[in-house]
Amino acid sequence: MSKQILVTGGTGYIGSHTVVELQNKEFEVVIVDDLSNSGIEVLDAIEKITGKRPGFEQFNLTDREKTDAFFEKYKDIEAIIHFAAFKAVGESVQKPLEYYRNNLVSLMNLLENMKKHQVSNMVFSSSCTVYGQPDKLPVTEATPRKEAESPYGNTKAISEDIMRDFSAANNDLSCIALRYFNPIGAHPSALIGELPVGVPNNLVPFITQTAAGLRDELKIFGDNYDTEDGTAIRDYINVVDLAKAHVVAINRLLENKNKTSYEFFNVGTGNGYSVMKLVKTFIEVNGVDLPYQIADRRAGDIEKIWADTTYANEELGWKAEKTLEETLNSAWEWEKKVRNIK
Repeated sequence: MSKQILVTGGTGYIGSHTVVELQNKEFEVVIVDDLSNSGIEVLDAIEKITGKRPGFEQFNLTDREKTDAFFEKYKDIEAIIHFAAFKAVGESVQKPLEYYRNNLVSLMNLLENMKKHQVSNMVFSSSCTVYGQPDKLPVTEATPRKEAESPYGNTKAISEDIMRDFSAANNDLSCIALRYFNPIGAHPSALIGELPVGVPNNLVPFITQTAAGLRDELKIFGDNYDTEDGTAIRDYINVVDLAKAHVVAINRLLENKNKTSYEFFNVGTGNGYSVMKLVKTFIEVNGVDLPYQIADRRAGDIEKIWADTTYANEELGWKAEKTLEETLNSAWEWEKKVRNIK
């Protein structure tokens, strides 16, 4: 019998790629998603890639009754990967209450049901935003968390604390938080990728939409940071590499290899690239024109961050493998497929 995994937010960008990797490893997947930032057609794409269609239920996990009913219906779930959350830094500054309610209540509803239905394992989608602007780079798992620069970042920090405290109070529950750096790119099949609803909040879909002619120009937020070219620096990780880290983390929990009831890992490449470097690499790799202009800094953004991935590499046995060039090419291939660009 293949093990059943609940993937919340499984039709979203990172979620859909993770569902593919899980199904490729013979897990049985059930998705819960309210489709607020994704489309139902993602299920068709997942089925096309893997030959299997995941189970699917549409509702928002802040709805306690629907969450309870879901766990009554699906009694064989052995682990949860929890992606479902609002995730735009800038929007969270404008709408803090919506972010706190959605991101925290959904997690608490899941944890309550884990205890009630004896689901022992959760992998949580956390973020390097919990480090704020670190005093020292690269960041390791020993780097202190800082006060978040945005309500979004704060929901990730609070969620980590909730999981740590809940697993400490319940001996048979284990959680792993994966602190992502910046996921970009798309599946090599070009059947799934990042397709935000409305104006993109993330850099790469804004780049690809501008290259495709959907946007007049790319705005680069700030060129007066203390970096080599003045633009902010991030650690950009290929979404397929990131998806594979979740499969490794799930196996760690299912095989009882975790060392404590709550663990966390940095999931990045270990390399920092500036926004300008990313833009220029995209232009070079894909041979496209990309009009851009410099805009003011954006509220909630930090100057520079990248990971030290030694602990994740050694402890999880996982490593990011895809190059920046390969990743930016996959993002453009996906955009071209979506827009019917030859």
